[in-house]
Amino acid sequence: MTLLNRRALLGGAIAMGGALSLRVPDAGAAAPFRNSLPPAWHRFRLGEYEATIVSDGRLPLGQPEPAFPASPPAELRGLLEAAFLPPDTATLEQNILVLNTGRQLILFDTGMGESMGADSKMFGPTTGQLLANMRAAGIEPEQIDLVVLTHAHNDHCWGLTTAAGQRVFPNAQVAVSEADLKYWTDDGNKRGPAFMNVFIEGAKKNLSAYRDRLVMVRDGQEVAPGVVAIATPGHTVGHHCYAITSGNQVMVNTGDLAHHHILLLKRPAWEFSYDTDSKLSAQIRSRMLDRLATDRHPVLSYHFPWPGLGHVARAGKGYDWVPVPMNMSSLG
Repeated sequence: MTLLNRRALLGGAIAMGGALSLRVPDAGAAAPFRNSLPPAWHRFRLGEYEATIVSDGRLPLGQPEPAFPASPPAELRGLLEAAFLPPDTATLEQNILVLNTGRQLILFDTGMGESMGADSKMFGPTTGQLLANMRAAGIEPEQIDLVVLTHAHNDHCWGLTTAAGQRVFPNAQVAVSEADLKYWTDDGNKRGPAFMNVFIEGAKKNLSAYRDRLVMVRDGQEVAPGVVAIATPGHTVGHHCYAITSGNQVMVNTGDLAHHHILLLKRPAWEFSYDTDSKLSAQIRSRMLDRLATDRHPVLSYHFPWPGLGHVARAGKGYDWVPVPMNMSSLG
């Protein structure tokens, strides 16, 4: 057979294959959309400790301008668009740390939970996923020895109890700052923004269920071996970050030091509407971000993109968020 004939034969076979492919019968209806996400948890080593980040679900803020009321709208939208984010909505994550030190199982914050009924869904139906995702990660609420609160806002402490007021973590102590405990259980603070009433009612319900198991957090002191509190007031009167040290590894759990990985890192002086003292919060945020960039320690941020692990790097007058690759099994 000549080369020409072989080519002609090959061409004919391809043409026949194409023709045959056109006559394949319909395979039937397409697979249905699942409309659900897989369980969200991420595990890694921090020195000798084992850390697991568990999601409480996404927390949509809606239009970003009301959440950042003093920010120039055009600049705000420009920053979002430059980061390939929608300019007309802001969505936060809720990244909750479970730390296994070998002696204790420590939970940092509890998410929105279901303790306040319909109010627990004030930011939409995607929150309140902590317990399901914990169980998917092999962790039961009865195993938690200590709950450490960065502060007493709804998306951090409302998961302490059930709707009936029962303890979700029956064997746990709860560490919280005395300043936040007093402020968020005081009916006299039901003033100002409309959300204050339900925030205080929710804190009262959830914290009072552990009144005989409360541990007071103090700046610069350990709440557990290797876990040191760092006072960062402003977002709330008693907000704290936590430096976690094991071996030669340090990670800082920053809680709500900065809510948005673009807006409040590029513009750390911008105010956030849910801050108790927005000007103080901006000052503390700027100071702490400078410290984190200098020390180069990895950071866990509660509201940054899942799973909230990364580094803060200086960038002009602000900072960049540099995520840690998800395939890293250890921060060391």
